[in-house]
Amino acid sequence: MKILLTGATGYIGKRLLPALVDMGHFVVCCVRDPNTFTPPTSLLPSIDIIQVDLLDKTSLEKIPKDIDGAYYLVHSMSKPGDYQEIENQTAINFRDALNKTNVKHVIYLSGIVNETHLSDHLSSRKNVELQLNKGNYNTTTLRAGIIIGSGSASFEIIRDLVEKLPIMITPKWLNTRCQSIGITDVISFLSKTLFNEATYNRNFDIGGKDVLTYKEMLLQFAKVRNLSRHIFTVPIMTPKLSSYWLYFVTSTSYPLAVNLVESMKVEVICRDNELSKILKIKPIGYQKSLKKAFKKIENNQIVSSWKDANSSSGFNSMVSDFTQVPTYGCFIDERQQEYEDRQHCVEKIWSIGGTSGWYYGNWLWQIRGYLDKLVGGVGLRRGRTNINNINAGDALDFWRVLYANKKEGRLLLYAEMRLPGEAWLEFKIQENQLIQTATYRPLGISGRLYWYAVLPFHGFIFRGMLNRLTSI
Repeated sequence: MKILLTGATGYIGKRLLPALVDMGHFVVCCVRDPNTFTPPTSLLPSIDIIQVDLLDKTSLEKIPKDIDGAYYLVHSMSKPGDYQEIENQTAINFRDALNKTNVKHVIYLSGIVNETHLSDHLSSRKNVELQLNKGNYNTTTLRAGIIIGSGSASFEIIRDLVEKLPIMITPKWLNTRCQSIGITDVISFLSKTLFNEATYNRNFDIGGKDVLTYKEMLLQFAKVRNLSRHIFTVPIMTPKLSSYWLYFVTSTSYPLAVNLVESMKVEVICRDNELSKILKIKPIGYQKSLKKAFKKIENNQIVSSWKDANSSSGFNSMVSDFTQVPTYGCFIDERQQEYEDRQHCVEKIWSIGGTSGWYYGNWLWQIRGYLDKLVGGVGLRRGRTNINNINAGDALDFWRVLYANKKEGRLLLYAEMRLPGEAWLEFKIQENQLIQTATYRPLGISGRLYWYAVLPFHGFIFRGMLNRLTSI
């Protein structure tokens, strides 16, 4: 069967794709920016890639007419502005486009919406479901609570809180109950629901076997990690204060933190386990989900991470828009040095950032990351998804990878920290030298003042980094 997969570059989409291929399907992957989509080479014979923007009706004409099934895995929860209107319009555009195809079954992954009073985020999800249900095809909506898996937003937020804070003074919404689900179970539900007629034109809640409060989830996480943690809830934390608390302590963006806080006031518990019986799936519990996630992390097998999504920083442009580094009106710091061993030099470049740091003056990089968080930026907390591989579109601390070609020996990064201008950092192997170039395009007087303010630090930071990269 030919399956249309939206959100192919997202956290769920990257994991669902190989499952669909293993089932024998041919998958048409919808991506907004093809430059950020790097599927495993083993999947290439079984997939096609089309560039689609769900807000651009013209681009939706690229959707093949002969598709049999489709997955709707997109949302705008962490985008600033009126994301509810954006989600409503994208759902309508998608529905109208599919009405012109032969699609038989559409599956939508939503959130559990069983309460009378819902957050804006959950209300928006429910509205998307209503819009998709108006199509000339069979729909199935799977409603999930928080998803636990290596690289998931919920897992990383819980991890940040537990591993960084021995004592937590927390808002009262930590006593709200929820029913999490492991990522492996989510993929099983999504893949096995496809073309199952018993699921047509229905919605189902999916969740793990444990119903816990957020406080209990934090404490059980600490138990799995053999950490002693103490949590005290207080009734005085306002939603805004709670959002700032999540933003500064965890790797989440502030818009996402706001929406999470609103949603965490609402209980997300499954109505029943009917779909588990239909599909013969026995979901695992919370602690087992955690252990599976850490096994993936320890083996460096994280397939996808929410941090690589553009929404983690608000970077909503195309990567290709920035790969041509400007020179006019720019300040440029270019340094070059002979390397002792090419392979060793490239491996060091490909290990930069995250736990490896930036090789020189790491404490200054950390201060810059902290200052960035204070002014609403991403800081350094995103790290990197894989310690060995870098692909275009990946987040790398407070940079976005624009171009990465290990064989060529070229890595191009674009700054996502808050700046009065734009900045690029490039590493390029040429002949027997490593060329390291920092380019900064200032915005107004403040941009120029910023460059001169940090210029004294560039001398030893960039020189020291170049020395470390080229030496053995």
